Amino acid sequence: MKVRKRLSACVQGLGVSVLALMSIVVSVLTVLSIAFIPLGLGVFTTPAMVGVLRRHANQRRLLAAKWSGVQIRMPYRPLPDDRRSGITGQVELCTFLLKDPATWRDLLWLQVDMTAGYVIALLVFVFPPYGVEGSVLAAGVWEPIVDAGGTYWYAFVPVTSQGTANLAALTGLGLIALGLSVSPLLLRTHFLLARAFLAPTPQMTLAARVERLTETRTDAVDTSAAELRRIERDLHDGAQARLVAMGMSLGTIEALVEKDPAKAKELLAAARTNSAEALAELRDLVRGIHPPVLAERGLGDAVRALALRMTIPVEVEVEVPGRFAEPVEAAAYFAISEVLTNAAKHSGAARMWLDIHHEAGMLRIAVTDNGNGGARIAQGGGLSGVERRLGTFDGILAVSSPPGGPTMVTMEIPCTPVAPRPTV
Repeated sequence: MKVRKRLSACVQGLGVSVLALMSIVVSVLTVLSIAFIPLGLGVFTTPAMVGVLRRHANQRRLLAAKWSGVQIRMPYRPLPDDRRSGITGQVELCTFLLKDPATWRDLLWLQVDMTAGYVIALLVFVFPPYGVEGSVLAAGVWEPIVDAGGTYWYAFVPVTSQGTANLAALTGLGLIALGLSVSPLLLRTHFLLARAFLAPTPQMTLAARVERLTETRTDAVDTSAAELRRIERDLHDGAQARLVAMGMSLGTIEALVEKDPAKAKELLAAARTNSAEALAELRDLVRGIHPPVLAERGLGDAVRALALRMTIPVEVEVEVPGRFAEPVEAAAYFAISEVLTNAAKHSGAARMWLDIHHEAGMLRIAVTDNGNGGARIAQGGGLSGVERRLGTFDGILAVSSPPGGPTMVTMEIPCTPVAPRPTV
């Protein structure tokens, strides 16, 4: 198995060396495209060539992870959502791409890849084939070569006879053994060299982090304002209206209690009903702000209670080591509630599954349904709101929903368990 893996590394080195040669073409075309910007033509060709460059770099990132386990993160800034069409939009896109430091780092990587990267990739591949040549010489091929041109040098061995050809064969076996032993290391060295240029720098990571925090802070402020408006509206249209009606009923009862006791008793019963309904609405409102079961029992019991209220059967599996910070639990609970509600309304599913577990500092949540599929994160949609809510905590949301289903919504929130909070 180890020999097969080392042979695979040699073949992979050949493939990477071919890709390194392609870097020459990509580099020349990209530089020419940028040079043509003052003439106007480059404004249209540069975004396309930068796209080719990024796909070329992403292919190397993929191979690095697949063949050598070297992870190279993508440093590119997300393209603006409000891109305009036409010449103006093309100029803005070209300017945006050229202002991205990752574009210039990719161009610098091309120069390294076509030189040092190519040499390292070639060394990964070249030793075994060259070693085989020594055995071919010893098999008798040396004789016509020497007869045609005199001494033939194989590595450091001058081949002039069968004896020196046999020495060349031994040398070749040594080169094969050397190549098989160092090929995985050399291949990994190639990818580590690529990572030095393709991975984001600490400054780029910090800038992306600041931008992300700015966006999530804005989303958090907007979400809080919308939540306050919702609470105010629910209070005004629900419990407040009922309490006002109950107050008016009590005033009428006070006037009728001596003149018409029967009518007063009827109005009193209606007031009692209104008070019960107002209390129920207040409880629902409080549950919408922060469910009592979440505060008292934690995320696991809260989502189990939530699953029981769904119109579609939900299988719940929770494995968490304890309680988490209140904001994290609330964000996770309402995100799960939104995803389950969306699935129940739109997926056409007959069953749903909810899995929650904590691993490696991440609270991982997966909601799966056997519905029709086709779910996606649309601007202004429910999943988009969930994504913004999780973004406040550096959380992420991913959706896998091929046509025909099934649909899986995965959420991750970085967090650590805290000591259990005392219940009141």
